[in-house]
Amino acid sequence: MDFQTNTRPAENPAARRALESARSSVRLYGVLGAAALVAVVVVAATGHTVNTFMWVRAALLPVIAYVILRITASAAQGSRRAFERVSTLAVIVPVAIIGVDLIPGVCPPWYAVVQTLCVLPVIRVAFLTRGAALKAAFPKSPKSPKSPKSPKAPEAG
Repeated sequence: MDFQTNTRPAENPAARRALESARSSVRLYGVLGAAALVAVVVVAATGHTVNTFMWVRAALLPVIAYVILRITASAAQGSRRAFERVSTLAVIVPVAIIGVDLIPGVCPPWYAVVQTLCVLPVIRVAFLTRGAALKAAFPKSPKSPKSPKSPKAPEAG
């Protein structure tokens, strides 16, 4: 059995629903990220201060959403490796975004709130990828048994 690509997670109705929910959540993350970019544009256009960090973060969020969406699509087609990546990113992305926004002076409080709202759908993906349906569809591969250490040959002396 190939543990890199599961046979058919799409044949499991619960897994299919969970993966579709994950895809919908990532799409929502992309839409919210695009809305955050529009907000930064509007704030800058009205003469308020927008720092480089805000521009870069606002531009990257929709790109990151697209990448996660593509990986999620691969997971939906049975790629265990893609599933593991989505599962990992769904934890790392929110922690990184919220953690950096909490550093004093990095961004204004309103922007930190917007970023936190944007990342809520990704937190949902973290829970979905750890649910029973997807754990069953993508079981962990069995660990290969460790080979016993061969006894050292006596030194010639």
